[in-house]
Amino acid sequence: MELLTITQISKTFNVSTRTLRYYEQIGLLPSVKKEDYSYRTYDKASVMRLRQIIILRKLRIPLKQIKEILKDEDSVLAIEFFRKSINEIDDEITALSTIKTILLNFIERLGDVVPKKLKLDLFGDEDILKVIDTLTVTKINFKEEKSMNELNQATESLNKLKDIRIVYLPPMTVAASQYTGTDSETHAGEQLNDFIRKSGLLKIKPDARHIGFNNPMPPRGTEFGTPSVGYEMWVSIPEEMEVPAHLVKKHFYGGLYAAHAIHMDEFDHWGLLADWVFHNNPDYESAWGEVRADYHEAEADWALEEQLNFYNNVQDTNFDSEKMQLDLLFPIKRKN
Repeated sequence: MELLTITQISKTFNVSTRTLRYYEQIGLLPSVKKEDYSYRTYDKASVMRLRQIIILRKLRIPLKQIKEILKDEDSVLAIEFFRKSINEIDDEITALSTIKTILLNFIERLGDVVPKKLKLDLFGDEDILKVIDTLTVTKINFKEEKSMNELNQATESLNKLKDIRIVYLPPMTVAASQYTGTDSETHAGEQLNDFIRKSGLLKIKPDARHIGFNNPMPPRGTEFGTPSVGYEMWVSIPEEMEVPAHLVKKHFYGGLYAAHAIHMDEFDHWGLLADWVFHNNPDYESAWGEVRADYHEAEADWALEEQLNFYNNVQDTNFDSEKMQLDLLFPIKRKN
């Protein structure tokens, strides 16, 4: 079997490239480096391992346990983990069944008072309260609870870094490349890099900046940092420069941003940065969607990702894109 690229694997298994990079980062899914080729590739063994990971994830086995199962060939360990998951599922089924019964009871009791506007004390029934007290949120896999736990842990990490900067992005004219579909970041980047090479842009403008963002935005309520089905990339250009038809020339009006530098695979830090903007600073607040509506579509992301050291990266034929550093940029304004 010939080696498959990260893009091919992403399309075949419908797994985002960010997820694949994360699996490798935690030691779950190894990749193979080809000589004179900077992107990840995967051999037959890696493909088989990914199939196993996907199966176990669909069975709701945590990644930490999957790592142990695939590392140890002892079936006793797998049986132990599977039994633990079954017990957790049984608890969840029981809890959900109880919740369903209580909600049906609420509906029945509320139905008795419709259309009268009576204040029925649903939460004062001692018998129901005793049943509800037996329920614990740990028995139910609340996504919000998990997200808050992860966010609290990550916030501690971010507070230790203390590296959030307040920066002003100046106005600039940009060439924009947008792609909607599988592995949208890669495709949008390839279109833009082709323009950069053919135009000799870096000789004309060595201070060119490279910026990307989700376009369109992921569904409302999705956690910050979640990849979208579409992605847009910009490179700043001289104002008088023309761009080919498959790109769009735009004007970015600039603005104030909270900036936080990351390495690739640290996109979970978007949640940290957003939490800092919304809750953890006395001087600034979110400027999401304000003023900047002229430079890209209203449904596109207002938070940006700027590639650091772009000038050197784009000219290095052996540059490992997985070692790229980025600035996460969240739009802000001064309070009051």
